[in-house]
Parts: sequence; C-alpha cells; structure tokens
Amino acid sequence: MKLGYCSITWGGVVGHAQGVTSVKDLFYLTHGSMRDAVKDIASVGYQGVEMFDGNLAEYADKPEELKEILSSNGVALTSVYTGANFIYTDILPDEMHRLYTAAELAANFGAERLVVGGGARRAAGSTDQDYHRLGHALDRVADIAESFGLSASYHPHLSTIVESPDELDRLMPLTRIGFCPDTAHLAAGGADPAAVIRKYADRIQHVHLKDFQRDPFTFLPLGEGELDFPDIIAAIRESGYDSWLMVELDNYDGDPRVAAELSKKYLEKLL
Repeated sequence: MKLGYCSITWGGVVGHAQGVTSVKDLFYLTHGSMRDAVKDIASVGYQGVEMFDGNLAEYADKPEELKEILSSNGVALTSVYTGANFIYTDILPDEMHRLYTAAELAANFGAERLVVGGGARRAAGSTDQDYHRLGHALDRVADIAESFGLSASYHPHLSTIVESPDELDRLMPLTRIGFCPDTAHLAAGGADPAAVIRKYADRIQHVHLKDFQRDPFTFLPLGEGELDFPDIIAAIRESGYDSWLMVELDNYDGDPRVAAELSKKYLEKLL
C-alpha cells in the first residue's frame, strides 16, 4: 500500500464565498499554500497528495505551475475531494456542473480518484426520499468520474445526511458509487471503523486514515487519539484493498509538517 497525505491541514477547510449566492461556484478550499503543502508532504516521505477541488481551480489558468510543484517534489496528485448538497432538485444541475468541473480538473492534473462527501440535512430532518435522491445523484457522479478515467467514492462525514452507521446502511444499497471510509468521521458518527470496513469491503475504492479524541473533540495525528488502528489496518488488508492510504488531519494547532511526520512514523511501525 502507498501512503499519501491530504493538503487540508495547511489552512483548514473553507469554501468560496461566491458559493453563498452561486451554487455552481461553491468549491472546497484550503487557504494554505499548495507549494508549501506538497513540499512538506514530500519531505517526510509521502508519495501522494489529495487536494480540494477549489485549490485545483486556482491553477486552472496556470496548470504548469501546479504540475511543476508536484513533479519537482516527486509527489503524485492521487485524489481530489469535492461534495454537494445533492438532495435539492432545483439546484442539482448547477451542483453537477461543479462536480463535472472538479472531475475535469482532477483528470487534467493526473489524479486517479474523485472523493465525494455531502448530502445536506434538512432543517426539518432527512426523509427517505432524500436518501434516494442522494443515491441517484451519486450514481451520476460516478458516471461523470468514469468519463474522465477516474474512480469515484463516497465519504461519510459529520454534519451531513450520512454520518451514522445506520445512515450509511440506508445509502449504500441505493448507489453503485465506491466507498471511502474516513476512520475518524465514522467513529465520531457512532461506528466501529474496522467493522464498517469489513462490512463494505467490496465497495472500498479509497481510504482516509484519521485519528481523534471525543472529549474535548479534536482531530489528532495517527496514534495519538482513541482509534484502534491495528484492527483498522487488519480490516483493510482483509478487504483485499492494496492501494493508497491517505492520511488526513482536518486541523492542527502546530506545524502541519510535524503532524504529517508523526502520522507517517506511526504508520510505518504499524505496517
């Protein structure tokens, strides 16, 4: 298995402000320098990087700059993360336009995978129809990704329509999209990450490894939180998945390079 790291830690996740009034422009983004992120990620030995669609969009008019950043550091753009509300019929065409753009950018910069999170929660609560709409939309996302030679996977996430194991079980029969387990988000949503990985072993297309503690809630470098990573890695191996393991840390108070190195050393011992 190859190890990669997500660029989110260099600045944390935000969104394009224009997306408040224009859904088609609401890309994910981190405000950190992608040059610094890739350099740091490469310096501690990771082979790949995952970026947000919004960070790629910043290089749409200067693609050679990002390609040079990647090539000069010997790092592959493994995957691109995006997402959408998905359940609102009226805005779905504009959201699909944005997801098409994300897939096109990912392919242009040499990525292999499109990782998709989301599915809004209504103020009045989620309905059965919402899960059917989400499943149908994710099938369309898989079609878009495949048209660009990418594989697509769905990433359960806190604050979305799929954060608990029961919600994941409601969704999975309704879509053919691949599965991207995020160990910390699964655990924070009430699941045993290793058990979920074993349950959906044949759907895994991508993996996010992330640690956390519940009280006070915070994400942490691997091995510093509460998760049983020996069992998680065993479950991944049992599944037959033998590809990229992407380490992710949504936020960190210290130097993001130090966090990346701590997780890398822990994983090397574990693997």
